[in-house]
Order: sequence, then C-alpha cells, then structure tokens
Amino acid sequence: MEKAGYVASAEAPGSGRPEMDPLYMSRCIQLARLGSGFTAPNPLVGAILVHRGRIIGEGYHQQFGGPHAEVRCIDSVRPEDLSRIPESTLYVCLEPCAHWGKTPPCSKLIIEKKIPRVAIGCKDPFPAVDGRGIAQLEEAGIQVQSGVLEKECLELNRRFFHFHWRHRPYVILKWAESADGLVARADNSRTRISQELTNRLVHRWRAEESAILVGTQTARLDNPRLNLRWSTGKDPVRLLIDRQLRLPETLQLFDRSQRTIVFNAVKNQSGDNLDYVRIEQPGDWLIPILDHLYQQQLLSVLVEGGPRLLQTFIDAAAWDEARVIRSGAISLGEGLAAPRLIGGKLQSRERMGEDEIFYFRPDLP
Repeated sequence: MEKAGYVASAEAPGSGRPEMDPLYMSRCIQLARLGSGFTAPNPLVGAILVHRGRIIGEGYHQQFGGPHAEVRCIDSVRPEDLSRIPESTLYVCLEPCAHWGKTPPCSKLIIEKKIPRVAIGCKDPFPAVDGRGIAQLEEAGIQVQSGVLEKECLELNRRFFHFHWRHRPYVILKWAESADGLVARADNSRTRISQELTNRLVHRWRAEESAILVGTQTARLDNPRLNLRWSTGKDPVRLLIDRQLRLPETLQLFDRSQRTIVFNAVKNQSGDNLDYVRIEQPGDWLIPILDHLYQQQLLSVLVEGGPRLLQTFIDAAAWDEARVIRSGAISLGEGLAAPRLIGGKLQSRERMGEDEIFYFRPDLP
C-alpha cells in the first residue's frame, strides 16, 4: 500500500500522462519566476519530478553560478522516493544544458539518474546548448517531449532569448506622466507624479532587470540613486550618459555603492564600482551603448529617462517594452511633454489607486 498522498496509476513507469504536461509545466514556470532578478545572465528555469501523478521533487535556478533547476529538483527528492526517480517524468521549462560552465551539464545528470521521460518547455538558444541537450537525452534512449507551453516559456525568458537572438539587451522604457501628458513642470522643478504604491512597483521592476539607464538632465535635476530601496533583490547596474563629464561627483550616482557605468566622449577608466566608457563616434550613441551592454552580458536595461533619451530609443525602434504610468490626479498645465510612443501596441493596463499603468510592445508585422 502506498504512503498517503501517492496517486496510484496503471500507466507504464516514466511514461507520464501527456494531458497533464501543461499543468506540470505551469508549475515549472511558477517556480522559475522565484529566481527573477538573481539569475542573469542565465535564464529563469524551474523543474519538477513527477512519479505517477505525484510531485516528488522540485527546484529552480536561484542565482547565477549556483546549481541549476534540474539539480535542485533531483536533490530535493526525499530518501523514501529515490527509488522512484527511474520511473518518473522530469518537467523543465528550458532545455537542459549540455556543457560545462560554472556547473556540470544537467543532461549528464538526467542520464545518470535513469529518468525515462523529460518534458521541455522550449529549446535553449545559447550556442553551447541549442539542441545538444535534447540530442544527448534522446541518444541515451530517454523519451523527450518538447514544446510544452512553449509560448509561455518563451515569454518567461524573453530577455534571455532576445539577448541571444538579437545580440543586444532587452530594452524596457518607463516613464510617468501627468493627466495632461507632461513629465515635468516648465521650470524643471522635481515633481512627484506617481503615487507611493506605484513607486514601489517601479522598484520591483528595477529588481528584474540587469541595468538601469538615465540621461544627463535626469541625473542633474533628480539626483536619483537608482537602487532597490523598496524592493528586495540585486541592485541593477547603473548606467549614465554624461558626454562631457560635467555632472558633479557629489551626485548619488557616483557614490560607488553599486556598479555604475558612465558613457562619455572624454575617457576610458575603470575603478571601484565606477567605470567610464568612452564612445568615440560623434553621432548616434545608441548602438555603441547597446553593443557595450551586450559585451558586458547585461541581458536587459530599464530606461528611466529623461524624455529626450526615451524618445531616442523610440525613434530608433530600439525598444521591446514600454511601461507608461499615467496619473489621474495630477495635471501640470505647462511643462515638458512626455515621449511620443511610435509603433507601440497596447498589451494590457492596470490601475493602482489614482494611477493607471499602460504596457506596450512594438507593433510588429
């Protein structure tokens, strides 16, 4: 007689129930999200091990350099369930790695544990994997089911896929505007447009991205810290454009409390948490900046302002998401106009108190 909680079934060991694959994969995605903000430049991955309708192990990739989801999942299996591993199905939202990096290949571990069936959300585009993990499993006689909730798994790791497919970071634009479409007063005095609850959400957004970028005027007028005061996680890399290095070093961005990169036309210099990167071409700096971020393995960047910098990304069609916070309570009358979002398609909207947040993606053919 099986222990309490075990669901008996007449199915063949490890054969799984394909009709249940989406349900189990959704749990993998749920687990994977727990690593948001900690795994980059690695992807978000969750894994569960199912034996005849019962989950006997689960895990997720918790931080860059740490054990992968498959390892944590298998390690979580209780001693009394270890004998069931060779009769189970492993669900994982991304193709298991097939190479040595900071950790051993997961495909090898799966083969060693004699897991007979593996259900995968989507392939891994990383050049060292890219189908090799699936091939190794199939060569070992393991039944592989690919493409389970593929759309959802691609969305989960859209930053990771974009980075490897397009060879640039995933770019998210963000700004707050008044009810009458302005981002600042005419005298450039600092004005709080969004409410405190929305600001806490913005800090959670920061925790999900690798870097955060502002322009010279925003740094000078707002003196931001660009950290995670109202959220948990790893502070993003701070990025600043200061072409002639005219900003005072008393600004909070220069406090060396977190890694900061200053793009400029004057010098290259590396220091303790503060690097200066010279952009030599006199014209458009957008491509050199994105190229540098790609070389630095920064998967994503949140562009927080100002409006001129945001408009530069929009006009160059070099953005992948836009999040616009619109106040329903504050009107400025006169002042600086919000960026004009060209080629954006509204995906969703949500209300937080008196603020409304609009989420856009590029309207691609």
